[in-house]
Amino acid sequence: MHFEYRPAAVRETAEGPRFRIGRLTVTERNDARDVTALVDRTYDYASARELRWHLAERFRLPAAAVTVRAA
Repeated sequence: MHFEYRPAAVRETAEGPRFRIGRLTVTERNDARDVTALVDRTYDYASARELRWHLAERFRLPAAAVTVRAA
């Protein structure tokens, strides 16, 4: 599954920059769907890699089957 996200907020913390999800879409077979409501939009992600692992867990997929990129 291919996910594309738009950060709602990016902020600096003592541990480094963090972002929250503003919008999340998934593309399967040329069909893009908004799945923002299926994730916690209050969680501060440290990286796209962390988001990828979270999405793999949430959608019960192997991490290798998930791709993520910022819009």
